[in-house]
Amino acid sequence: MSPSDAPSPLVLAFQDVSVVLGGQLIWSDGTFDVPPGITAVIGPSGSGKTTLLQIALGILPVASGTVRVLGRSPGQASAQIGYVPQNYARAAGNAIRARDAVLLGLTGNRWGCGRASAAQRARVNEVLAAVDATDFADRRLAELSGGQRQRVAIAEALVGRPRLLILDEPLTALDIRNQRGIVELLARIRAELGVSILVVAHDLNPLLGILDGAIYLLDGHAHYDTMDEVVNPDLLSHLYGTEVQVAHTPQGDLYMRSV
Repeated sequence: MSPSDAPSPLVLAFQDVSVVLGGQLIWSDGTFDVPPGITAVIGPSGSGKTTLLQIALGILPVASGTVRVLGRSPGQASAQIGYVPQNYARAAGNAIRARDAVLLGLTGNRWGCGRASAAQRARVNEVLAAVDATDFADRRLAELSGGQRQRVAIAEALVGRPRLLILDEPLTALDIRNQRGIVELLARIRAELGVSILVVAHDLNPLLGILDGAIYLLDGHAHYDTMDEVVNPDLLSHLYGTEVQVAHTPQGDLYMRSV
């Protein structure tokens, strides 16, 4: 393997990137590198968080600058990315069984075109076990709780052995117990599978214990910093347009609150 073909140590690399939608500049001067790990994408509503995911997925071209995803141009790395959209069950179809939804992560749109191979079935079983979804693998998505559906969605995204897992608001509409379970699962995926994770988050608090850094969209620009730099009351107050305090629980855990 030549040096140019070797996997990039960076998850994302943006250089002087600007984004235009409908003739309107969304953000500009995006220059940052995202190393492997678990990274949040944060910012107020309308700041361009989902737009950034679309760029990474190769769905939306940039107006200027260069983007590299896992060392390749956006779109060229698609086979190495697992993606969990918002409203996963609606997109997958509520009538489908959980294990069949995960199988679609291997077969794509070839629904009904022959039986799955033994290797494919084994891989589906393996990834269902990895996300603790074996017990409900034969139930339909419509019968599952929100936390169970999110596990199935993550299993489908992981079944193709990606290097990068992208999740758009995975904790939305989950109760505290299920939020904690999904956060613990993401930490395990990173530690045991070596998969980097990019997660859009409205509320950082449930994720603070597992994050390595964050991309934040501020004043029309995109930035990346480690969590030591991001968890700063002045930065967060500026970012969200309201006073944010950073405190510690008696157990020493960080949490943020608006005042």
